[in-house]
Amino acid sequence: MRRSGFLVISLIILSTSCSYFYKQEDDLNPLARVNDNFLYPNDVAHLFTENISEEDSLIRLSNFINKWATEQLLVDGAKRNLNDEKLKRFDDLASQYKNDLYSNAYIEALVTRNIDTVVSWSVAENYFNENKEIFKLNEELIKFRYINIDENRFELPDLKTKFTRFNDEDKKELDSIAIQFKSYSLNDSIWIKVTQAIDKIPAITTENKNELLKKSNFIQLKDSLGLYLMQIEDVLERNSLAPLEYVKPTIDQIVINKRKLELIKELEKDIITDAIKNKQFEIFN
Repeated sequence: MRRSGFLVISLIILSTSCSYFYKQEDDLNPLARVNDNFLYPNDVAHLFTENISEEDSLIRLSNFINKWATEQLLVDGAKRNLNDEKLKRFDDLASQYKNDLYSNAYIEALVTRNIDTVVSWSVAENYFNENKEIFKLNEELIKFRYINIDENRFELPDLKTKFTRFNDEDKKELDSIAIQFKSYSLNDSIWIKVTQAIDKIPAITTENKNELLKKSNFIQLKDSLGLYLMQIEDVLERNSLAPLEYVKPTIDQIVINKRKLELIKELEKDIITDAIKNKQFEIFN
């Protein structure tokens, strides 16, 4: 394949200042040509930013022009050398892809404007009760709290008492001094994966991790980072039915996706009905 004159034009362009490309009067002057295709300044304006140096701008411009020209030459070569049937198939595919982009973007905008994304607890509960088999746990869940402390900074027996008893007064006091803990989680009302607890607490090893699966178990571990106090409130074994509160975000997404599909069907039906009513669409016998 012979080199085109675009390379010469590129060299001429690179010898000028980048400010040339921002002059409005030059917008109609092409920067490069490949056969009947032209590249204009407004086609490359996106390449330049305020913080880019002139040298980097010129390099970026040169690379862009060469890439653009290569693409044009390949397309022109394809049009000359591929048979008409294959070219038509490519044109049809490109046209269908364009139509799909437009229609999908429009449908998405209509759906976003009209869909109800609020899933009530009762709706989620109904779906959960009707589909319990798909909500079996594939890993253990626990409810637990923990604190990681420097044991030399606290009166340990008193702290242990408050941590294990954990009445309302204890919760307030532990919250008030939590800034002194190296790390902590005192919210033991939510279910988490055992693997998440293991990730939080380096002192848990393969030898002692089963201690996390004992309900109402108090655990005390020590490593180089300090002392860990853990209280296991509740445990759910693998293959148990997942709690509704744990899987509700998943159910919400499932319900919203079902609503979306139903809404799309309704919108497509309404679009056809309105088009017929407004004489924008008709089928000829």
